[in-house]
Amino acid sequence: MRKQTIERKTKETKIKVTVNLDGTGKSKINTGIGFLDHMIDQFSKHSLVDVELKVSGDLHVDYHHTTEDSAIALGQALYKALDSKVGITRFGQALSAMDETLSRVVVDCSNRPYLVWKVSFPNDKVGEMDTELFKEWFQAFAQNSGITLHIENLYGENSHHIIESCFKGLARSIREAVQIDSKRKNQIPSTKGTLGGSL
Repeated sequence: MRKQTIERKTKETKIKVTVNLDGTGKSKINTGIGFLDHMIDQFSKHSLVDVELKVSGDLHVDYHHTTEDSAIALGQALYKALDSKVGITRFGQALSAMDETLSRVVVDCSNRPYLVWKVSFPNDKVGEMDTELFKEWFQAFAQNSGITLHIENLYGENSHHIIESCFKGLARSIREAVQIDSKRKNQIPSTKGTLGGSL
């Protein structure tokens, strides 16, 4: 079973996260930020990756540290759960619609972390959360999971819908990328013969 637990503690946040890549999309999320909980829950549900995530953060300062650090820990757990990446499909992509919004997400579990972010928001906040924090979340997730991640919002008018379409698109792309390819289940999906190693 491809399962991993990460514990991360700094002066700003204390985090424990467990992921199971061969799960059914069960989640138990508590970051202290309701909207962020909702987005990570969407990620788990649509990727079929089981996620348990508990964060105690300095929310009295702002939401930045909790948002970024949750993605760091989740990304690290995903990276370690993938291990050598033997047999995975490696690539995934999704067009994700939500009402008036359409976003495109493409991932490559390449061990070459990179984020291309072509997303803007009509509003500065969703509830009490700054929309600019979501670029930080996806950047931290890509960097720590070792994936190349391209996210482009093609169109949309509602900030909530745009953000959610990005998370659902990521989920469906990850679901595709981490599944075992039956035609090469004992092979590394690279001509180099490796996708492992430390970031």
